[in-house]
Amino acid sequence: MTTQSVNPTTAEPDAASEGQRYRSLLAAARGLVRCDAAALLRLDGDVLRPLAVDGLSDETLGRQFPVASHPRFARLLESGQGLRFAHDCGLPDPYDGLVAGQPGILPVHDCMGAPLRLRGAVWGLLTLDALEPGAFESVSPAQLDALVALVETGIESAHTIQEMEARAMREQAVAQALRSGPGATRELLGSSAAMKKLCSEIDTVAASDLTVLVLGETGVGKDLVAQRLHARSRRRDQPLVQVNCAALPETLADSELFGHKRGAFTGAVQDRNGKFEIADGGTLFLDEVGELPLTVQAKLLRVLQSGEVQRPGSDRTLKVDVRVIAATNRDLPAAIAQGRFRADLYHRLSVYPLVVPPLRERGRDVVALAGGFLEENQHRLGARNLRLSPASKAALLAHGWPGNVRELEHVVSRASLRAVTEQGRGARWTAIEPHHLALDAAVAGSHATGSAQTPLAQAPTDGGHASFALAAGGTLREATTAFQRAWLADALARHNGHVANAAREAGIDRSNFHRMLRKLGMRSASAD
Repeated sequence: MTTQSVNPTTAEPDAASEGQRYRSLLAAARGLVRCDAAALLRLDGDVLRPLAVDGLSDETLGRQFPVASHPRFARLLESGQGLRFAHDCGLPDPYDGLVAGQPGILPVHDCMGAPLRLRGAVWGLLTLDALEPGAFESVSPAQLDALVALVETGIESAHTIQEMEARAMREQAVAQALRSGPGATRELLGSSAAMKKLCSEIDTVAASDLTVLVLGETGVGKDLVAQRLHARSRRRDQPLVQVNCAALPETLADSELFGHKRGAFTGAVQDRNGKFEIADGGTLFLDEVGELPLTVQAKLLRVLQSGEVQRPGSDRTLKVDVRVIAATNRDLPAAIAQGRFRADLYHRLSVYPLVVPPLRERGRDVVALAGGFLEENQHRLGARNLRLSPASKAALLAHGWPGNVRELEHVVSRASLRAVTEQGRGARWTAIEPHHLALDAAVAGSHATGSAQTPLAQAPTDGGHASFALAAGGTLREATTAFQRAWLADALARHNGHVANAAREAGIDRSNFHRMLRKLGMRSASAD
């Protein structure tokens, strides 16, 4: 199928007001045609993205629908004037189980929709769905045409308003180029007050060159914040270079960040550009900056102060124009007090601090995020319509999410695999139930504590995992160290010493997993 999509405007004045305009359009559409759900989806390349839904579950907004994977959407886009599907149509329905307010996962029985055009090009789709068979029998082609004309007029008006707002913003120099750059596979999602505040702060500082320190717990998406900051900055057409500071051995950190001259040390057989030079004109993202050795911190401070890089082994300084974004889950003021982080570097990095809220403070965002992860797993596993049951949505909302969005992603991936294995791939949809999520086990794991040296007894459970029993005596530090040893050993044992797999299951970055092993004097059987 070949279609042409309209390029978005080059600015994003107010996503909330834009969404409200589209929701008002859907409300008007439902006023003209009785249905249980309606949606507006914009065509972005070969993917349909829901902009507004009325009568569909929150998780729908977190999904993306590749046209090639959804034959009903493909038929609608190809139809020209729209069509109604027979209630016994065998094509899978993308909205099965997504109609809101139902006691269970229910199928959609009557479906109708049409392509929408903006200024002569295909913009997206309007879809109408009903749980009752034959609900749209009385809707004539003329009525559908009139409905499409109404919605297209509204889209044209919304698009014009967007252009006017964007032009005003450019003229006032309030923000520049706020659209996300191409190629980003994921972006910050969420409509909670906490996320709206964060996105507003990002958009405020993105257009400047201020150094930003992104703070937040492990797994909250600090890298996505850095990507959004770069994509909405004046440097968006220049490189975004990311460095995982936790994975840099102290002996190579100098060379990685600042480059080196041939012969500067054993093994330096040629000149090498450092990450600052590679990022010249663009943005350098220093992830886990709290893990940098003190010697490297001092050199980083000099670069931030002077804008000049001196390669090890060279007497010449190089001028660089780099916007620095740093991120950490550490308490840097505490690290300063302990002598593990330089106070002057902290103040240089935290010119504009951004705190990413943990998932437990984001309300129903968890359901929308889960919807996006389900869509990814649906295509990865070759399954049809992975859907959360009402009980599963309640379980996700009740969970504390100590591992944040990364934990949610892993929970959904495991649940998807379990559900598909249990129910097969031939069903009209695959229901994700609470026992697939296994959140009770996750809660038990997050509440576990240990004790020191040998005070932790390990006993295999029925599932083959180890349970840890706390022995009396010892200090809290000893107990924590002993638990970490036992927990890491158990994770490696379950994966035959394969660090990458153990880290993935635990929701921990592989480099952090390696660092924990080294810190505790442990070695894995695998060298990955």
